[in-house]
Amino acid sequence: MMIPGMKKLFTIGLFTICLCLGYRVSAQSDSLLFPQMPGIVSYTYRKFFEKDVPSTLDMVKAAGFTDIEFSNLFGKTAPELRALIDERGIKCSSFGVSYDDFVNKTETVAQNAKTLGAQYVRVAGMPHKGTLTLEEMQKAIDDFNRVGKILKQQYGLTFVYHNHGFEFQPYKDDTLYDYLVEQTNPKYVSFELDILWAYFPGQDPAKLLEKYGRRYKLMHLKDLKKGVKGDFSGGTSQDNDVALGTGQIDIPAVLKAAKKAGIKHYYIEDESNNVLVQVPQSIAYLRGLKNM
Repeated sequence: MMIPGMKKLFTIGLFTICLCLGYRVSAQSDSLLFPQMPGIVSYTYRKFFEKDVPSTLDMVKAAGFTDIEFSNLFGKTAPELRALIDERGIKCSSFGVSYDDFVNKTETVAQNAKTLGAQYVRVAGMPHKGTLTLEEMQKAIDDFNRVGKILKQQYGLTFVYHNHGFEFQPYKDDTLYDYLVEQTNPKYVSFELDILWAYFPGQDPAKLLEKYGRRYKLMHLKDLKKGVKGDFSGGTSQDNDVALGTGQIDIPAVLKAAKKAGIKHYYIEDESNNVLVQVPQSIAYLRGLKNM
């Protein structure tokens, strides 16, 4: 039995799969700026996953996605979730966990990531009270270096930190985010660039990619509604997430810089309540981008 809204979901999914079939054919052309199909972050469809995991995975596959970053097990065990994605030909390349689990349940996190088939373990955010301080950042740096080393040496996993905006507080001539990158060991700590949460606090995502290059392994593709002003809070209305190409971020410039940086996985993440419309729009937008 379909959960509420799933019939509409599948209708849009079938429409999108037609888009994606044409996308793959046309992707053979060198004229496309972004020839590959992106992945998807499970958080995009969290409201559907919370109700029915198998049906939502069917929708993910129907939309053309075969690469997923899970931010939650949605009540399943890692083996159960792995079986469900295997049945649908979907690969989990990255597994997002909380900071607390990363630090205090490292073995469980690693085992779940390995079971899912993920190569990356991702943390988004770090403990802080109000405005992020240097002391709070230093504590995170120490934890990232220590646990990142365990994940790499004992489990063959790569740790990535996902920015959330508040890390870009000014510090000396740069930002606390710059301090984070500089003070973490490249052998054990890599990064996932969320382009909205870089742009929102006043950064240029393309310039960050140029600056730190191959420290970045993963990317969240999203866009910020026009007219919205950012800050260092790390928070904004979820409906300020809009379809790619309709907001404030220069997506083509970001993609060009990301290609040079060697980004391994691109994921669409849409936090809005309008994903049934906006995700197909984002795919269509990426499909239409041409090299200039």
